[in-house]
Amino acid sequence: MTSATAANNVISAPVPVPGGRRPLATSSAGTKHDLAYFIKGAAAGGICCSITHGALTPVDVVKTRVQLDPVKYNGGLIKGFKQVIAEEGAMALSTGLGATCFGYFVQGWFKFGGVEYFKIKAVESLGEEKAWNNKTGIYLGAAAAAEFIADVFLCPLEAVRIRAVSDPEFCDGLADGFGKILKSEGVMGFYAGFVPILFKQVPYTMAKFAVQGNAADAIYKSMGSSPEQMSAGGNVTVSLASGVVAGVAAAIISHPADTLLSKVNKAGAGGEGTIVKRLGVIASETGFVKLCTVGLMPRCVMIGTLTAGQFGIFDTVMNALGASKFHFTNPNATK
Repeated sequence: MTSATAANNVISAPVPVPGGRRPLATSSAGTKHDLAYFIKGAAAGGICCSITHGALTPVDVVKTRVQLDPVKYNGGLIKGFKQVIAEEGAMALSTGLGATCFGYFVQGWFKFGGVEYFKIKAVESLGEEKAWNNKTGIYLGAAAAAEFIADVFLCPLEAVRIRAVSDPEFCDGLADGFGKILKSEGVMGFYAGFVPILFKQVPYTMAKFAVQGNAADAIYKSMGSSPEQMSAGGNVTVSLASGVVAGVAAAIISHPADTLLSKVNKAGAGGEGTIVKRLGVIASETGFVKLCTVGLMPRCVMIGTLTAGQFGIFDTVMNALGASKFHFTNPNATK
């Protein structure tokens, strides 16, 4: 045996693992799923959410106005834009931009970083084959856990944003808005919308990641390829396409709670009493059909575009940071 052959045998030999567990397969050669990887995933998530939500602030301003005052803003998305500009000027479309960018950076950090963490830990615990057979459940569980944590940090910022959008004269910026809510309502004023934000964001995020993951797998399968075989640009394209499908599905599922969240943060909405009582009053006054349909079209446009952009930017930033998003692997595919 030559020295070169011996060296190759040493390199290719399996590395012993304590307890006999096989190392977790990576989504790309050389990727380690360690603390550095999770920080990169969190940073990429913060960046992608901040950019996409910030860019769509004008759409969100109009959507929120439609939800809060459907009688006045009854002509659809385009007419809503014209109404806001005619009455308040073009700068009104940027209302809440600071709170949006900062709030969704924080949320994206915990959401995308959390999903990566929880799904990888689930695969390490279950093993690749069992994880592959239960990947939808893992997506749903990882997304729910990550979103709950993210919403604890997002809710105060979302309260300021919605208050600013519903009443443009409420504050002069994020810090001013925080101060006014804290002074008038106390700490709990920031969490008046926590229950509806959970009802909105948790199902939305669960659908978003589960649908996107399965849609991406379907696209790869239809192409006879896999993330490992595709170029970085090809994977981003798949993420964009599957992101549109996931965004529309997630928007429809979460829209009733989104409407409630917009309304409950408006001063005086739902009368007096606990948040649950106020939500019940608002839901009763609005009606189920309107909760599900008012503002739905602009929300589908917004969330479909936003979700596609998020997954595309996430993959791009991860590549720039020298990492690659983890993908579930079918261990029997190459056997």
